[in-house]
Amino acid sequence: MTSVIEQQLQIPTGTWTADPVHSSVGFEVKYLGVATFTGELTSFQATLADGELTGTAEVSSIEVKDENLKAHLQAPEFFDAERHPVVRFSGTAAAPGRFEGEITIKGVTKPATLEGEITGPVTDPYGNERYGLSLRTVVDRTAFGLNWNAPLPGGGFALADDVTLKAELSLVKAA
Repeated sequence: MTSVIEQQLQIPTGTWTADPVHSSVGFEVKYLGVATFTGELTSFQATLADGELTGTAEVSSIEVKDENLKAHLQAPEFFDAERHPVVRFSGTAAAPGRFEGEITIKGVTKPATLEGEITGPVTDPYGNERYGLSLRTVVDRTAFGLNWNAPLPGGGFALADDVTLKAELSLVKAA
């Protein structure tokens, strides 16, 4: 018999899709070396099917706290939303809460490992079975051609190269 803890650590079988209302996809990057700048991609899809995780996010859906900065992030010096409208991940479960695969940003594909935790199953108030999947990875943005930066008067640059990508997914069993 499998214990409750072991059940929470297993990758579910079948097909599961992210509930966009209760899920999020975003990023964090150090700004000026003293603060963390965050953003979210509000239009995304994610599916977990028998250990295979795939996801896409629309670059045009980037949300940040400043409209001018939002436009700058979609410009060619950053994501180049017109030519590269989608960020993609595809990977396989290597262990519970660990997916090894590839991420594509701005037309460049690189290996990536997403790590975190999987929780569940739980039945929601409407009778749907759900799992939670909380994942993170760190990528060097310059490896994907996101090279913009501004030198600081005292040395260094405005933006760090390392960016944390994160996904908080509420997965619902597909009918």
